[in-house]
Amino acid sequence: MTCRSRTLAAACLSLTLLAAGTTARAAEPVKVRLTLDWKFEGPAALFLLASRAGYFAAEGLDVTIDPGNGSAGAVNRVASGAYDLGVADLNALIDYDVKNPGQAMKGVYMVYNHAPYAIIALKKSGIAKPADLAGRKLGAPGFDAARKTWPAFAQHAKVPKDGVSWISMDAPLREPMLVKGQVDAISGFAFTSLLNLGHAGVPASELVVFNYSDFGVKLYGNAVIVSPRFAAAHPEQVKAFLRALNRSIKAVVADPAAGIKAVKAADPSLDEELEQKRLGIALKQSVLTPDVRADGLGAVREARLKAAIDEVVSSFGLAATPKTSDIFDAAFLPAKPERLAGH
Repeated sequence: MTCRSRTLAAACLSLTLLAAGTTARAAEPVKVRLTLDWKFEGPAALFLLASRAGYFAAEGLDVTIDPGNGSAGAVNRVASGAYDLGVADLNALIDYDVKNPGQAMKGVYMVYNHAPYAIIALKKSGIAKPADLAGRKLGAPGFDAARKTWPAFAQHAKVPKDGVSWISMDAPLREPMLVKGQVDAISGFAFTSLLNLGHAGVPASELVVFNYSDFGVKLYGNAVIVSPRFAAAHPEQVKAFLRALNRSIKAVVADPAAGIKAVKAADPSLDEELEQKRLGIALKQSVLTPDVRADGLGAVREARLKAAIDEVVSSFGLAATPKTSDIFDAAFLPAKPERLAGH
């Protein structure tokens, strides 16, 4: 159409502006609120690099990332609708979903293929094998995932599950109380406590570490979880988020230092050397596992997830056993070739 008259010209201008406005609105990024399970430490690079490198923006997303104060807190934040997505221990999600069956929250991307749970003691305590924990005082915050799944470890390591006494404390006091001898051992994420103890002057050579996975505990760890409301309203954006995250994890694996720069940008007070070590341990122990090498990042194995659910139900004393499809939805994952580590 040729705009020859003033009337037609005005109409053409209006149509042009309307089209431009529609295009601009269509191009506006979708806002996504993400809560981590913990503060900005080395492993947070897996998410923070996606923002710093523009991976989220390239997928049409405007993602806000906030630190957390534990997996249970992250689950509650997402369940309440305060956040659209979260990073939380899958076992805390199982616990929540059984107790709140109407919420229907699910994991959609497995970040920690092996839960990084461990029991750590000082060698001078005389603890050399799991059986030596019997009758001892173990310390951890009440929300600690390794503490809550202690019965699973105790069963696999043949330690009486009721044969220890638990001392509760705030998370920052966990390692100092071990060093001071106020507890005989602590539970927690291995890469967190090991490096915190090293930073406090206790070398690894003076520690005894019982990694749960070394004793046959097959629990999964942290996963991306999604609000059912957000998943229903924005399924393509959930997929876009996971594509960006998957790209970010592979970038961090290829260049951990770049990942730490992203964390440093979020918290300038961080010790870069310490956090790069923490990230390295997390990648080795929990992210790049044999299952991940075979199946790709983000996925779960049906039989293993079922066994993990059974262990959580037993450990937590839950009243019902959810199906694997109640806990994890693989429909949002990128295609397997995109998720293969090293590709």
